[in-house]
Amino acid sequence: MIPILQEVAWRTLAPGQVCRILVVDPVTGTTRVVHESHDVAYESPNWTPDGLSLIVNAAGRLYSVPAAGGVPTPIASGALDDHNNDHLVSRDGATIYSSSETTGHLFAVPVGGGEPVQVSPDRDGVFGYFLQGQSPDGGTLAFTGAERRDGLDFVSGLFLLDLGTREVSRLSGWTADSVGCDWSPDGWLYFGSELGSSTRGHSQVHRMRPDGRGVKQLTDDERVNWFPKVSPDGSRVVYLSFPPGTVGHASDVDVVIRSMEPDGSGQRDVLHLTGGQGTLNMNSWAPSSDSFACVSYELEY
Repeated sequence: MIPILQEVAWRTLAPGQVCRILVVDPVTGTTRVVHESHDVAYESPNWTPDGLSLIVNAAGRLYSVPAAGGVPTPIASGALDDHNNDHLVSRDGATIYSSSETTGHLFAVPVGGGEPVQVSPDRDGVFGYFLQGQSPDGGTLAFTGAERRDGLDFVSGLFLLDLGTREVSRLSGWTADSVGCDWSPDGWLYFGSELGSSTRGHSQVHRMRPDGRGVKQLTDDERVNWFPKVSPDGSRVVYLSFPPGTVGHASDVDVVIRSMEPDGSGQRDVLHLTGGQGTLNMNSWAPSSDSFACVSYELEY
């Protein structure tokens, strides 16, 4: 195992703060509350391929909650109790792939619960895998790799992991912070990146081919845009837009979930909410592409 990347202080709700797991209509912005909690800060919903459940995390555990509404149920994962908000469900619905917050490795856990299996290879030095997306055929995972260089702060890049061979290949040749990589059905990779920006933190949405070619910036505005997520039918992309000047993936700020066409056209606001980190980290589209899930963290008093 690689050295511990960081000690964990799990996210909690502030007094008067309520966590709501929401299902959102991408056209009208209408929301439906799946679950509401004043005690637990759930994050990063994934929709299971059968459309019946959402997978979320909280305080290092994974949970399944009925998409129609209900109470989250813990998913057993053996000794692995440090899941962060980088997780997704395999294309066949059998497996949850998840990132370990303390070791930085990727693990596979049966969707119904069971012993975790490490799928990421050990690497020299300090290196963290932060899961982002999976290829249309399910055989490759895209992740952000955070590596410490010459004792300096972590530098992130985009990487691919072949699940069959466990080989890792670097996708981006730049050092600009790049996060949130998600695959479209027709093979594009969408991601947020400070690539091309002279201002630290000023991320915009880009896309490229899985071989690193054809990089194109799709958003260009004063806001900070991360975490693009492509609908299963490839017709829409939603992304999380932070206030101008935001550095990093802030929590509990006024954010906007925005929508656009796959080529970047037709950008518009879908939903304003209090959120950020944990709201839309991973792909949360329903299999039908008619809605997506997210999490809000509103202060009620």
